Amino acid sequence: MLAAHNLAKGLFLLQNFDVTAFNTPTNPRNVMLFVIGVAALIIILVIVNAIKKRYNPPSLGGPRVAGSGHRHFSGFALHRQISNMGLDRDQVKMLDFVFKNDNVVDPRRSLLSPSLLDRHFFKAYRLIERTAGTDDEAQEKLSLLFSTRNILESFSSADSITSTRQIPENAAAVLGTEREKYPVKVLSSKGDHLVVECPHNVLGTAIQFPRGSKVTLSFFTKSSKGFAFESRILGTSESANMSVLQLVHSNQIKKLAQRRFRRRQTVIAAAFYFVRLEESERRKESPKMVVDKRRLSGNIMDISIGGCSIKTNVSIPSGTRLKIEASAAGANIAVLGQVLRTNRTGMSTIMHIKFLRVPRRSLNIINALVYEYAEE
Repeated sequence: MLAAHNLAKGLFLLQNFDVTAFNTPTNPRNVMLFVIGVAALIIILVIVNAIKKRYNPPSLGGPRVAGSGHRHFSGFALHRQISNMGLDRDQVKMLDFVFKNDNVVDPRRSLLSPSLLDRHFFKAYRLIERTAGTDDEAQEKLSLLFSTRNILESFSSADSITSTRQIPENAAAVLGTEREKYPVKVLSSKGDHLVVECPHNVLGTAIQFPRGSKVTLSFFTKSSKGFAFESRILGTSESANMSVLQLVHSNQIKKLAQRRFRRRQTVIAAAFYFVRLEESERRKESPKMVVDKRRLSGNIMDISIGGCSIKTNVSIPSGTRLKIEASAAGANIAVLGQVLRTNRTGMSTIMHIKFLRVPRRSLNIINALVYEYAEE
C-alpha cells in the first residue's frame, strides 16, 4: 500500500513538472537569416521562370508538332549567333520557333546554309497555314516569318563558284558586248564550252557575233548571289531548233554586289494597267491615283518582293506607273510598280519594274513563290 502511494505521488509530480527549462530561447538574428534565405530562393525561382518564358517560341495556335517541345539548343547560344543580324524581338522569337519546330540541334550550321534554312522555314510555313485560327492571323504570322527569312538571306553563306563549269543549267544571265546587253539563259556548262541562248534583234532574227568577239556574262544563282566573267565567242550552232552561242570557259569569276532580295526565274501570265496621278482641287490633299481601264498583257519572267521583269509586246517608257495583276500559288497578286528601264529582245520588250506598293497578302504570296514554298 505504501508502494502504491509513492508511485501515485511520483506520477503526480511528473504531470506538474515545469518543462519550460528545456526550451531554447528564440534568437532574432537566426529568424532574420531564415527569412532572408527564403526570400532569396523565391527571387531566384522568379528570375529562372522569366528566362524560360523569354525563350519560349511564339504560340501559333493549334496542336504542337510532335517533338517540338524538346529544347535542342540553348537560347543564349542562338542569340549570340544572331546578335548582329538586325532581327527585332518578334523576329528572334519567330526564328526560335522555326528552329524548335524542326528540332534543330546546331543553329550555327543552319544559319550558314540556305538549303537548311529553307527546309526549316518551309515546315514552319506549312504549320502556320495549317493551324492559324483565321486568315488575318495566318497572314500576320506569315509576314513575320518571311521578314525574318529575308533578313537571314543576306547573312547566309555565299555560293562558291570558281569556274563557269559550275553554272547551273537554265540560269538567267546577261550577255554584254561593248555597246549592248542582252538577257539570255545558260543552256549547258558541262561540255568543252559554255552554251547560252543567242539573242535576237527587233525582227526576231538571231544576232550574228564575229568569232573571237570579247563578251562578258553576268549571272545570278538561285540564292541571288551575282557573278560575272569575261569570255570570247567560239561560234554559233543550232540546238533543239534554236540558235545558241558557244563561249570559252573561264576560271576567273568575279563576285557582284548582292541583290537585296531573293529572286526567282518564272513564267507567269500577267495583266497590267497604266496608272496616272491626278492633282486634287484641294492643295493639302495628295494626288489621286487613277487606273486606266485598258488592259495590257505580258509574262512575268522573274520576280522578288522588290520588283519583277515583264516581257511584253507593248513599248512602255521608263518612269511609267503600272498596276500589275497575276495569279500564282493558287491566289491573286496585285501590286503597284514603276518601270525603271526597258530593253528589247527580238520582237518583245522586257520591262524592269520596281514595286511601289504591295499589300501584305500579295507580299506573302510572292515570298512563298520566291522561296519555292508554294507552286506557281
